[in-house]
Amino acid sequence: MDRAPLALAAKMRWITLVLAGLSFWSTVTVSNSFDYEEPEFDYYEEDRGETIEYKDPCKAAVFWGDIALDEEDLSMFQIDRTIDLTQHTNMHPHSRQDFLPQNESKGGTSAKSQTWKAGKVVKSRFPRAATSRAERIWPGGVIPYVIGGNFTGSQRAMFKQAMRHWEKQTCVTFIEKTDEESYIVFTYRPCGCCSYVGRRGNGPQAISIGKNCDKFGIVVHELGHVIGFWHEHTRPDRDDHVTIIRDNIQPGQEYNFLKMEPGEVNSLGEPYDFDSIMHYARNTFSRGMFLDTILPSRDENGVRPAIGQRTRLSKGDIAQARKLYRCPACGETLQESTGNFSSPGYPNGYPSYTHCVWRISVTPGEKIVLNFTTMDLYKSSLCWYDYIEVRDGYWRKAPLLGRFCGDKIPGVLISADSRMWIEFRSSSNWVGKGFAAVYEAICGGDITKDSGQIQSPNYPDDYRPSKECVWRIAVSEGYNVGLSFQAFEIERHDSCAYDYLEVRDGPLETSPLIGRFCGYDKPEDVRSTSHILRMKFVSDGTVNKAGFAANYFKEEDECAKPDNGGCEQRCVNTLGSFKCACDPGYELAPDKKSCEAACGGLLSKLNGTISTPGWPKEYPPNKNCVWQVVAPNQYRISMQFEAFELEGNEVCKYDYVEVRSGLSSDSKLHGKYCGTEVPEVITSQYNNMRIEFKSDNTVSKKGFKAHFFSDKDECSKDNGGCQHECVNTVGSYVCQCRHGFVLHENKHDCKEAECEHKIHSPSGTLSSPNWPDKYPSRKECTWDITAMPGHRVKITFNEFEIEQHQECAYDHLEAFDGDSDTAAILSRLCGSKTPEPLVSTGNKMYLRFISDASVQRKGFQATHTTECGGRLKAEVHQKNLYSHAQFGDNNYPGHTDCEWLLTTEQGYGIELTFIIFEVEEEADCGYDYIELYNGYDANSHRLGRFCGSGPREGIYSPGDTMLIRFHSDDTISKKGFHIRYTSTKFQESLHVRK
Repeated sequence: MDRAPLALAAKMRWITLVLAGLSFWSTVTVSNSFDYEEPEFDYYEEDRGETIEYKDPCKAAVFWGDIALDEEDLSMFQIDRTIDLTQHTNMHPHSRQDFLPQNESKGGTSAKSQTWKAGKVVKSRFPRAATSRAERIWPGGVIPYVIGGNFTGSQRAMFKQAMRHWEKQTCVTFIEKTDEESYIVFTYRPCGCCSYVGRRGNGPQAISIGKNCDKFGIVVHELGHVIGFWHEHTRPDRDDHVTIIRDNIQPGQEYNFLKMEPGEVNSLGEPYDFDSIMHYARNTFSRGMFLDTILPSRDENGVRPAIGQRTRLSKGDIAQARKLYRCPACGETLQESTGNFSSPGYPNGYPSYTHCVWRISVTPGEKIVLNFTTMDLYKSSLCWYDYIEVRDGYWRKAPLLGRFCGDKIPGVLISADSRMWIEFRSSSNWVGKGFAAVYEAICGGDITKDSGQIQSPNYPDDYRPSKECVWRIAVSEGYNVGLSFQAFEIERHDSCAYDYLEVRDGPLETSPLIGRFCGYDKPEDVRSTSHILRMKFVSDGTVNKAGFAANYFKEEDECAKPDNGGCEQRCVNTLGSFKCACDPGYELAPDKKSCEAACGGLLSKLNGTISTPGWPKEYPPNKNCVWQVVAPNQYRISMQFEAFELEGNEVCKYDYVEVRSGLSSDSKLHGKYCGTEVPEVITSQYNNMRIEFKSDNTVSKKGFKAHFFSDKDECSKDNGGCQHECVNTVGSYVCQCRHGFVLHENKHDCKEAECEHKIHSPSGTLSSPNWPDKYPSRKECTWDITAMPGHRVKITFNEFEIEQHQECAYDHLEAFDGDSDTAAILSRLCGSKTPEPLVSTGNKMYLRFISDASVQRKGFQATHTTECGGRLKAEVHQKNLYSHAQFGDNNYPGHTDCEWLLTTEQGYGIELTFIIFEVEEEADCGYDYIELYNGYDANSHRLGRFCGSGPREGIYSPGDTMLIRFHSDDTISKKGFHIRYTSTKFQESLHVRK
């Protein structure tokens, strides 16, 4: 399909989607000739706090190269083969994939007019005729825009240069958005360089300029999509001009080289344009930098034309845009500070039935002075036949400055702003000289609007030498003037003696000076004390720079209102907004208006209550609260939690509360708590206790509420009568026993305990009963150890001494590869030689220790940990696999290399569903990644390599074996992944949308 405008390219062929649903981070395929990449916002927030909810290309249903397609597009498009476009993402910053289409037609086999459905070939249900779509054309060629606040001044300047490039060559006009309903928003989105084709209507739409997309040619290219163009190499006659070398295309990117049918697009009569800025380069999506994917045919001289340029619009681009927007045959866009123009044929007479439009566009903050030097047109009543209209603005609906005909030269016309529209029409056969005019841009003047933009002359190009501009900005009375700089670059000098911008608080040159600015640092936001602000820009005759761009607007002091801005205590006015603050000892509540007592502090009462900030509502992010509780000497402090709900599970890396005996941060730690399990009562060793709560910047929960009590320590005398240990509690005490013993009925003595253990923690220690003393006789102990699914249990022995026997027939330790003694035995151990580590094949291990009635030894002490990888059996019911043993509590570790081999019954395939996927992102997934293979090892067919936010739908292996490899380097780590796997009939599920 050619660069053809959307309005004339009504229907592509139906795209049969194999979708798992629309995802938040929709992916975009990007070309290595474009340098497209990336990093992240659901909403754009304007400088003055206005939130814009726009149509986000990153959330599009599917993508075709850097073009976003929504559901409305899909209802009219048809494609001659089944393709899962959402899989094809080679450069997406959160999902770097190298995914092979599972049903790409091979060997030239045509799948035209067919789609796959549940493994069956059926005729397409949508064979529609082509129609034009005028609603995708921007009315009058006017495209309002907003540039997001996250871009630098140089990026903003470059965007404006790209828009001015389109304006200069065509009749399309880009204007700063005012009250228009439909407009474009330049954003920095995670899907890199991406945009919709044409006007979507019904609100704002984004054009994503992600990482490495901020190049002039790339922005011109993306604006081409916004205006209404597709890629040149997809027009239906492309095979007459270029050859697609499919063997050189990256696996999974073949869909980018599809073409449209002749009945589905109108190229407006323009020939194929090798030089188009909308054409791919020769090596786009190539397996190697020097391998061609698109090879242009040789011209009559035997030379292959260059393709893929990203420097300027080609003649073909210009011709098609002018046809698409029905630009008048004569006229142009004039962007210089001075210039002239005249009617066709001047001074020898203009032809009849002529229509010309001149658009004068100078720098915002300048005005246009227009002088007609000659006027010789047919004169009629009301200038009905031949006439010139001059309008004060950017298009034909702008306010009329005058309509002229005859031979009387009009007076000088001055625009109110930086644009002027001049339209000439002739409909008579009268022959006159025509007209001639000159114009000049003048900077400065009085501005009486409530908002707008001021730029240095010739911005974003270098300002001109020896300029002096004075602006007096007056907004509505009762307001102040706010001034916010978007870009600033004026010749540097310590005292700004050469070039400078001067801002004064009032209309006069003697008004109080707010600042005199030069250099390269953007000045702070400015606010006047009245409704008038004066700006003066001066340049000398030597060094010239890019200048400045600033937005002005009426500013209101919300804190001066009777309700104090809605703030409970203090209101702080800011430019364009305000914020609430609190008095010392208080902090803002979650509603950002009311105040609450600051968390933490020194508590010397015998009892009291503490809770997380905002209780019982969710605690705020990034909080650090420290309570220091101090009781009298010989007292102990006990802490009892009434309610408990923090982010995390066992590791407590994110949100947690620490309880210590003592007042310092390195005092004895009683525990670090998170999750939803209410901690047991905690009693200090001394007469003081430290409680510290921390929350990170992500998930917030309800928090905790706890009561503390101070009490005399009964255990300090005669150990409270306890045989083993005495633990003081509020108002009383309890006796406790050592490992392997339980408390006697008298609550003071200890007796031997049952010896059954269930272990779910990722690491810890285990030992024989009564360790480090000798184990008792006639004892049987078991340990049922369960690791995170997808991980194996590993036992490492630190010390080992069990009665020796050649067959370990007396005292011994047995290890079973499962959850009971009916599983396969791993080892039977005795003697005094430390055994080698034991590793299970699955995520469970069962240990059993038995001692007889005779000899006793010291026993053993071991550490249990986990190892990733192993052999897993996929069955009809779903099973889970996690990236690391501490998934959900901590990021995956570095230097990890794990392999899982999934098998199922013969005749079945394996299906993976990615529940969570968060792995370090990199363009080629070269750092951290998972790889999937349809087979036993890495020599098998690779299904894909993934990082970032991973695949957007399930992965299917047609064979009964799948290898999963996970690698992480030694730097950045992320949350990891959670996969559910199951066996499935491959033929029944491969093409079904999940």
